[in-house]
Amino acid sequence: MSLLMNLLWLLFGGFLICLEYIISSLLMMITIIGIPFGIQTMKLALLALSPFGKEVRTAPHSGGCLSVLMNIIWIFLGGIWISLSHLVFGLFLFITIVGIPFALQHFKLAGLALSPFGKEIVSK
Repeated sequence: MSLLMNLLWLLFGGFLICLEYIISSLLMMITIIGIPFGIQTMKLALLALSPFGKEVRTAPHSGGCLSVLMNIIWIFLGGIWISLSHLVFGLFLFITIVGIPFALQHFKLAGLALSPFGKEIVSK
């Protein structure tokens, strides 16, 4: 079931979101300072390809103050724009009954796009 939902996910905005993550990751990796942000964005791109069957948790070794600082910087660098993309896709998909599971995944990814540092992605 998870495989079918992930394939349909790619049609309902998952591929475009993944491209958005990859482009922003490559742009951030141009500078040395942006490499940690680019690496985190690549992890989000992989999650954007197949979000069904995966869960986001707070990491036990989340990094403390550094994680909070990186999240604040991340919001201004691109997190707000990617989060808004997820919200637009989610609201658009929430109109139909068939799109509700996909909208819920977009909302889950919207929250993660705002604060990706200190989180880990695990399979259910």
